[in-house]
Amino acid sequence: MARRKKKNYSQLLFLGFIVLLAVTFLTGMADKYFATSETPQATISNDEQAKQNFIKQLAPIAQAEQRQYGVLASITLAQAALESDWGKSELSAKYNNLFGIKNPNGSLMTTQEYVDGQWTTIRDTFAVYGSWEDSVKAHTQLFVNGTDWNTDHYGPVLQAKNYEQAAWALQNQGYATDPNYAEKLIALIKQYNLNQYDL
Repeated sequence: MARRKKKNYSQLLFLGFIVLLAVTFLTGMADKYFATSETPQATISNDEQAKQNFIKQLAPIAQAEQRQYGVLASITLAQAALESDWGKSELSAKYNNLFGIKNPNGSLMTTQEYVDGQWTTIRDTFAVYGSWEDSVKAHTQLFVNGTDWNTDHYGPVLQAKNYEQAAWALQNQGYATDPNYAEKLIALIKQYNLNQYDL
């Protein structure tokens, strides 16, 4: 009987040791998990949260414009993000111009344009708006009314069946001088799932 008790005692010690190891391991894994899961959120939250707020602020306006005029909300949102650097550019922050729309009676500013195969700094006059909502509406009207030289200039954008067609139509119609303009818009739409706002 004495020997059996000694054997049982040894087994209990061994089991206790295994349990202690398991608890130590699981505690370490939990600490590691929570440390790594919190760190990325802290590093990306400010920038990403600002972008999400930008989208949420403009999405209802873009959808209202699509409902009335047919301009895809995803295109409006992607252009606003790209042209204004998510609302951080001076043109958008100071003058509420989200889309780089020019106006001879606007404010004189410096910008970059792609000319003769290279980026060049130019000075031009840009439209000034009372709010971002006014800027979105002016952007829609540009597509609806066209340019001074062609009232149907942006017709292909309005006739596009999806955001990819619309993005390429914008580039083909010369909305921007950037040769990668369409690809950048499409990439933004995919990255932030902006087509979810299309009606």
